[in-house]
Amino acid sequence: MSALRERSALSQLAPGERLLAYGTVVPAKSAKSAKGGVGGAVANRLVNTIGAQSAGAGSIAAGLPRTSGALLLRVTDQRVGLVQPLDGTPVWEIPRDWVVRVERRPRTQLMARFRLHCADGSWLAFLTMRRRTVEQFGSLIGG
Repeated sequence: MSALRERSALSQLAPGERLLAYGTVVPAKSAKSAKGGVGGAVANRLVNTIGAQSAGAGSIAAGLPRTSGALLLRVTDQRVGLVQPLDGTPVWEIPRDWVVRVERRPRTQLMARFRLHCADGSWLAFLTMRRRTVEQFGSLIGG
């Protein structure tokens, strides 16, 4: 990863907090396909709504704000969260023990897909270009 992304992943950590892993991800509910036409629109709708999250009102996953574009998912010894890749501004963060496992999902086109499962049963889906990113998160969080 680039020095800029690493610096962003390291930004705003609490004193003594250790960065364990980070990777570029796109929340599935904000992902856009390169395909056009009716087929592409239907596929985008299915991936971005039905398969993007399981989050009832007040659930952990429901706290993820609407985003667009790529973000950095970082895992520290204290929390899991999304930050902006250029400046490290936090977008969404939760205590690490609120995430119970990472589930690798079937690939969609070129990107690897995975879910972060939360302690309350809710989950969020993400896309990443690197399968190793999913494997790394799974080894740290549980998979």
